[in-house]
Amino acid sequence: MYHQKWKKRIIFCLLFILIFFSTIILNILLVKQSAIAVKEEDWDRFLEQKDFIEAVNQVEQHWERDYENYFDENLADFSVTAEGIAETLSNISQQTGTKPAVIWVWQRAKQMQLVLITPGKKPEIYSVTDADRPQLINTVRRLNVEITNPRKRNTKSYLGPAQKLHEWMVKPLEPTLEREKIDTIMFCLGMGLRTLPLAALHDGENFLIEKYALTRIPAFNLIDTNYNKIKNAQILAMGASEFKELEPLPAVPVEINKITRFSWQGNALMNQDFTVNNLQEQRQKKSYEIVHLATHAEFRPGKPERSYIQFWNDEQIGLDEIEKLKLNDPPVELLVLSACRTALGDEQAELGFAGLTVKSGVRSALASLWNVSDIGTLALMTEFYQHLQKTLLRAEALRQAQIAMIRGEVGINMGELSGTKGELQLPPELSEFGNEIFSHPYYWSAFTLIGNPW
Repeated sequence: MYHQKWKKRIIFCLLFILIFFSTIILNILLVKQSAIAVKEEDWDRFLEQKDFIEAVNQVEQHWERDYENYFDENLADFSVTAEGIAETLSNISQQTGTKPAVIWVWQRAKQMQLVLITPGKKPEIYSVTDADRPQLINTVRRLNVEITNPRKRNTKSYLGPAQKLHEWMVKPLEPTLEREKIDTIMFCLGMGLRTLPLAALHDGENFLIEKYALTRIPAFNLIDTNYNKIKNAQILAMGASEFKELEPLPAVPVEINKITRFSWQGNALMNQDFTVNNLQEQRQKKSYEIVHLATHAEFRPGKPERSYIQFWNDEQIGLDEIEKLKLNDPPVELLVLSACRTALGDEQAELGFAGLTVKSGVRSALASLWNVSDIGTLALMTEFYQHLQKTLLRAEALRQAQIAMIRGEVGINMGELSGTKGELQLPPELSEFGNEIFSHPYYWSAFTLIGNPW
């Protein structure tokens, strides 16, 4: 009798354990299943039934889950549907005087789907049947290689893939973009495309950035679309020129000085003063709507903790703990990482890069896809902040800076950095760069705005 009772108890415990672990496994499987939603048959149904509103809603929910799975937390509750996006674009258009649009690019096995929403209009879907997944990803990789290869910096070898990607991703939408007088595009991109240098896409005559202000977004539901003018914004500019194990950034002191003394009012902290504690303390004293970090940052394969922002000495902040910087309390309007790089083509690194605004809590982030030359970064940042003073629109200021570089209006001549607003005398340690023009896409197309373009 005694043994039978214990046998029942053991069986009961084993059943309880089995049910417990079965539930956990089932939940994991359901999460994984949700992450691969919007299947081939779903797209076929959307196209057949012309249910484009549901297509947008499904894509938005899918990519929201992608970022939530990567960061392992609930980032938002899906609430803005396709109709709400069109209405938001209309409201923003009236507030900013711009004509924005959102383009979602979804790669299928044998074709690519483009979804477009313009202010106040229903979604439109386009099928690009000659862009299957392998072709698309290979063309993106080719473009990245051709732009970043130092041996091809005096060539236009990038034009082939740049024109092909424009033909696939933009040309089908051009009639609507022109009819609606669109001037700002928010790209929402899928796996393999999130580190594409969008500005370098080319229509055969001009780069895409010459026609549109551009930004990339993780998902429309994951960005803060509020429009806040930054006319009188204060800037906190911090950085380091020397590192223990990373290559030095000798142009950083010039960059920080130029920004805080001549472009914007603010505070500058360099080298040993560039610490997490100092950043937190400065933000407690004053809100600082713009935070500029001139330092190494890297978005690596693997989990968020592998990606980091480098501070003075050995101090790093992993992407998983970026909340410690308290950039969302109050929200920073613009976070600039002027010397970062990303593992191009890696899914996790892409999620970290494109999800930077979501995780940090800032409204917009300006960062680079690859490690641009130190002096090239100085050139672009100088132009960007000068144009930001005039336009006050972040994506448009970046666009104007990049156009100036494309046209050869920015360069080094006789120890001076020349730009659209005059010359800047460089210190002796930067004189070794010699004369140079920064018109090649390597110097300007790496810089991209993430999140809110206004």
